[in-house]
Amino acid sequence: MSQEAETNGQAGFGRLCDRLRQLYHGRSVAALRFQMAAAIVDLLIIAFFIATPLIRDRPAFLWIDYSIAAILMIEIAARMLASSNVLRLLRQPTMLLDLFILTTLLAPASLENFGFLRILRLWSLSQRGWIWAQLRQTRLREWEDAAKAVINLATFLFVVTGFIYSFFFAGRPGLEGYVDAFYFTVTTMTTTGFGDITLPGVAGKLTSIAVMIVGISLFVRLAQAVFRPTKVTFACPQCALQRHEPDAVHCKACGHVLRIPDHD
Repeated sequence: MSQEAETNGQAGFGRLCDRLRQLYHGRSVAALRFQMAAAIVDLLIIAFFIATPLIRDRPAFLWIDYSIAAILMIEIAARMLASSNVLRLLRQPTMLLDLFILTTLLAPASLENFGFLRILRLWSLSQRGWIWAQLRQTRLREWEDAAKAVINLATFLFVVTGFIYSFFFAGRPGLEGYVDAFYFTVTTMTTTGFGDITLPGVAGKLTSIAVMIVGISLFVRLAQAVFRPTKVTFACPQCALQRHEPDAVHCKACGHVLRIPDHD
């Protein structure tokens, strides 16, 4: 009887893994709805991460923090169950980032100064291929590169704002300190540099230099994505090159004949 129960348990566990695999990696209507719901939950969590400096002194903050930690634990466990190779999954940058974020949620007091890195989950969300696969099926497909550039820019903006607030403006309470950090980040990234808010000391100057260099690079990347000629995503059967001109007949890398479908 115990052996039969164990067999049934293993069969049930296998069905659970198969179901999660279909939901996370499938393209059925149910899978897409599940993935969309998961993305919406992720956006709400990211909004909490952005607002953390403003609400971490509130009585309910720890309850929300630990609730999100529980949600993230369930999500990580589900992704592991849905994976056919757990070790490979654990080596992926997005999973390592999620594990670090989970650690900061479980120990908010000890890792308070590293909480700004939680916003990197916005970048992690943008790495999910199904989002861009769905975009390519719409009339907005030509804006894929621009959308990715905007996400990278927004991620950098909020990560740097959180870093500057944590290490330079934490003494300024509530909204005022966070707005000052955000204001400084924007003016530095755009090299406007009004000069009314600056970071003290050598560390402050080095931080400003780093923000300007990376910020300019991201703005240039965004400008290129918006103004350069539109390319389409289509894997070359010969060399797997992904990006081609819309009217390309041959792959520019290997010369293989392309048959790019016309979505118009």
